[in-house]
Amino acid sequence: MAENKKPSGPDLSKGVSLTAFKDGKLLGQVGEEDVLLVQAGGEIFAIEPACSHYHGPLAEGLVVGDTIRCPWHHACFSLRSGEATRPPALNALAVWEVERDQDNIIVRRKREALTPRAAHRSATTPDKFVIVGGGAAGFAAAEALRREGFAGAITMLSNDGAMPVDRPNLSKDYLAGNAPEDWLPLRGEDYYRDAGIDLRLNTDVCAIDVKTRSVTLGNGDKLPFDRLLLATGAEPVKLQIPGADQPHVHTLRSVADSRAIIKAAGSARRALVVGASFIGLEVAASLRARKIEVHVVAPDERPMQKVLGAEMGDFVRSLHEENGVVFHLKDTVDKLDGMRATLKSGAVIEADLVVVGIGVKPRLALAEQAGLADDRGVSVSEYLETSITGIFAAGDIARWPDPHSRQIIRVEHWVVAERQGQTAARNMLGRRERFDAVPFFWSQHYDVPINYVGHAEDFDDIAIDGSIAGKDCFLTYRKGGRVLAVASIYRDLDNLKAELEMERSRG
Repeated sequence: MAENKKPSGPDLSKGVSLTAFKDGKLLGQVGEEDVLLVQAGGEIFAIEPACSHYHGPLAEGLVVGDTIRCPWHHACFSLRSGEATRPPALNALAVWEVERDQDNIIVRRKREALTPRAAHRSATTPDKFVIVGGGAAGFAAAEALRREGFAGAITMLSNDGAMPVDRPNLSKDYLAGNAPEDWLPLRGEDYYRDAGIDLRLNTDVCAIDVKTRSVTLGNGDKLPFDRLLLATGAEPVKLQIPGADQPHVHTLRSVADSRAIIKAAGSARRALVVGASFIGLEVAASLRARKIEVHVVAPDERPMQKVLGAEMGDFVRSLHEENGVVFHLKDTVDKLDGMRATLKSGAVIEADLVVVGIGVKPRLALAEQAGLADDRGVSVSEYLETSITGIFAAGDIARWPDPHSRQIIRVEHWVVAERQGQTAARNMLGRRERFDAVPFFWSQHYDVPINYVGHAEDFDDIAIDGSIAGKDCFLTYRKGGRVLAVASIYRDLDNLKAELEMERSRG
């Protein structure tokens, strides 16, 4: 998060010339606030310069039409209204009125904040929306419904004990001790009250009755719905070996999981991370930040090779090794006997903290009980509607037709889940909006961010521009000559441009 600092740049209230702009942008100030001027087409806009997600610098972002995209995690904002038009940002930015006298630009007055759209109700408007799941997709859907002006009942059912949180932080800054817990909630308790969202935590849903259009809760109560969104997410795959059920063995998915690992890290001397997944290695980096000795065991030849390729995998390994992580690759854990982990190779690692990161599996029990079509995930149309009218699915459980890869895919990315939640919400309101966003995720390892756009389940060619070892690179993943995905380190603008190119070449 950005620290408080005094604004810099020219005083825009006194006017500035268009000749002062660089690449169509100029960072200045109005009073005590930083303001970014953006030239888009023949218009000049004035907007708050820091993304409302993690405060990424919009001055380094990409202007597309009358919007601007954040270089860090690809949030997008309307330059006209400041509205966050795509996740991961959810909060609008302030905008200012711009006065123009030929090439002289003056900014003095901030516009009033956005208000939710007025509800458009009719006799056929559904009244009762139920969302099952308290993660990225579920929250984004509830928030989008209110933002779109839906005035009916929204009930959000979560089996978690915590309000919806910024889950990526659980393995990154929060786990590393660099982010306070009050950064985690996506919204405070008062938001749900003020928005009229009935958020029920620690609530299990046992069944869906598609005939009576109701869900059965764990306590036996039945809750009717006109529209239902399934956003049950995924759960960590558990280690199936002797000793895996010991109290010092953890998985990471929830706030409670992250808290438990942090508590254990307070007295731990050596940690064993099982699995060299993105989550596993983010955990490794976070535990190293806490000065704990970390060993990683994984069957892979190199970390992340399946997703990022051999060269990037070697780089990720060397990056972690430079920071003190010890790898045991092409190996697995056979058993855990107290603090002793015996590997298949015969090696033994003594560890008083074990974190398992060997993947997740979609929570499909409810969908299967309801008779929804599924294929390694809940099958949905391009509108995110399931095989049963009025029931939608989004997030980690959804398999949808991706127009770019031309495949039916399911991904486990936070940003994708949020974007699907918003699209599902609008379609629950009767829109016919195709979900065609290009998948995006980011991973953080020490001071190195890796941004990935697209989806390549496999590839036959990787073009590398720049230097991976020099932490300045852009990788293009191709199959049959088609670009399926790109990854980059500190090539944020190139990454945004690649995303835009993929959007424009769908299908």
